[in-house]
Amino acid sequence: MKKNLAVAFALVAATLIAPLSRAADAVADVTDMQALRSAVKSDKRAYVASVLKLTDAEAQKFWPIYDLYQKSLNLADRRRTRAIVEVVGTDRPMTDPYARSLATELIATDEAEIKARRTLQNRLMRALPPRKAARYLQLESKIRAVEAYEIAQALPLVK
Repeated sequence: MKKNLAVAFALVAATLIAPLSRAADAVADVTDMQALRSAVKSDKRAYVASVLKLTDAEAQKFWPIYDLYQKSLNLADRRRTRAIVEVVGTDRPMTDPYARSLATELIATDEAEIKARRTLQNRLMRALPPRKAARYLQLESKIRAVEAYEIAQALPLVK
């Protein structure tokens, strides 16, 4: 009887504690994204290295792929920045054709980024163990999400 009561108590406690644990995890995720933002701003490469924990052989294959991807991202980011400056930084009236042109350019930068990410994935899956490759892809996705949030936060809507 005491054993059944103890098991029942443990189940009830687990049921009550589980939502609290998930809430704590959600707070940890927000904190992690803030930590991610800080770490990336100080030294993205060092942060990536600390998360991936690559062997020497893996590092030899990974870093050239990483550098190539970062160059592709930089090109897409420069193109996106030019389009954003057009929206924010000029006193030019926002006509329909001008708005269409800017929207097309912003979509083109997104497509360039997606193409670079597909190339990255293909190369990583051949160069690294799949779990490490997936971990990096996830990490890079989070980094890009933080950057996209910062851009969205600063960019006013077209009037």
